[in-house]
Amino acid sequence: MRQSNGTLASALRYDRGSIKAGIVHIGVGRFHRSHQAVYLDRLVHEEVSDEWGIVGVGPRSDGNRAELLRQNCLYSVLERAPSGDRVRVVGSLLDYLSAPRQPARTLAALASDRTKVVSLTVTGDGYEDGGTAPELLVEALRVRRENGTQPFTVLSCDNLPENGMAARRAVVSRARLRDERLADWIEQNVSFPSSVVDRITPVAEDSHRRLLERRYRIRDLAPVVCEDFSQWIVEDDFCNGRPPLDQVGVRFVANVGAYELHKKRLLNGTHSAIGYLGHLSGHERIDQAISDPLLRGFAESLMEEVAPLLPGVLGLDVDHYRETLLERFGNPRIGDRLQRLCARGSTKMPAYLLPSLQEAVERGLPHATLTLALAAWIRYLTGFDFEGRPFEVEDAKWHDLRPLARSAPADPLPLLERRDIFGALADHASFVDRLREAVRALDAGGPVAATEACLYSERALAA
Repeated sequence: MRQSNGTLASALRYDRGSIKAGIVHIGVGRFHRSHQAVYLDRLVHEEVSDEWGIVGVGPRSDGNRAELLRQNCLYSVLERAPSGDRVRVVGSLLDYLSAPRQPARTLAALASDRTKVVSLTVTGDGYEDGGTAPELLVEALRVRRENGTQPFTVLSCDNLPENGMAARRAVVSRARLRDERLADWIEQNVSFPSSVVDRITPVAEDSHRRLLERRYRIRDLAPVVCEDFSQWIVEDDFCNGRPPLDQVGVRFVANVGAYELHKKRLLNGTHSAIGYLGHLSGHERIDQAISDPLLRGFAESLMEEVAPLLPGVLGLDVDHYRETLLERFGNPRIGDRLQRLCARGSTKMPAYLLPSLQEAVERGLPHATLTLALAAWIRYLTGFDFEGRPFEVEDAKWHDLRPLARSAPADPLPLLERRDIFGALADHASFVDRLREAVRALDAGGPVAATEACLYSERALAA
């Protein structure tokens, strides 16, 4: 066993010696460590179960693996509420393997009969062709089938529409390329529950590490910083034992669809919209953007357009949820950077914002703010701010989209014809005209004038 630096070990609130690894998690990023790993840590700390420790797997890059291994996989979570901070040391991560460097150990962990669940946070791109995670799962399930070992449940924790179905498609299609009988066995025997996950987790910075050491006497090479809010809703569909997470705050439901729509379209969709318009307005963090009355009004108007498109959920007060989101966005102790929110727009926008816009256009419901949000993303894709200064866009499809975005003020139709991203929006001529006007308004007057005009027109229509 590697030795931790001492302060982390002394701050842990239980003995890790009895924990057994029941979960393999692929994609040990900061969100997993602030979210799923914390819930599993609670199982041990609250003496619910010690059967659900985690073996982490890095599918491609090692991330913070070296730092975590130096600390015996212990790390601290700095939870930042507007009223103050709270720190917990998490011990549920027992090991951290590198799939490229340790393929045999990775496969052995996945194929072990002790592994009941394999969870994923590999981003939406990790489910596409070439993704390492589906290949790992197929190989492990092949070995388990040949050995007569019961399959594990595949639990996606990525922000994807119907993430369980996305995981099923990725794994089964990859298996079918290798062995039709294996693919059929997976379809018939493996559970792929969908889940909804929620916790704002910005990048930990040096200032956070210094705070931990100065105030809490914890020296941590790989801390996680997050808000104090956390939510996890999981479809109750497990094929090989279910961790008792309902005893530590997780909600198991028959269908997560309605919860997913509320979270992705209100939280993630607004996140993206504020990211682009806030960046173009010169802000660096979301709390700064939300403290701008004009941008707060934009966020409120956007959620007002989205809310009527959502299904009812028993026990969910949508108005209260929207207010809670604005409070969370405005938490100055989190200070989530807009640069992070703007990344990977060609994956996020089709998942979070464009479905609301498409539905509003088709149903003839108000969508001026949603249209401005799309125009802001298009303007962002040009790679130039309003002072003419270039900036890098973190998006795998940027080089394809950039020339189309730059021609959008003249004609957005070629961009909208990228139907893999924009769906059927190009089929609505009146919408194409309105989008052209929104992009031109941004170009001509800048974000302040365009947002003021948008909100004024919305209020005039409402009156």
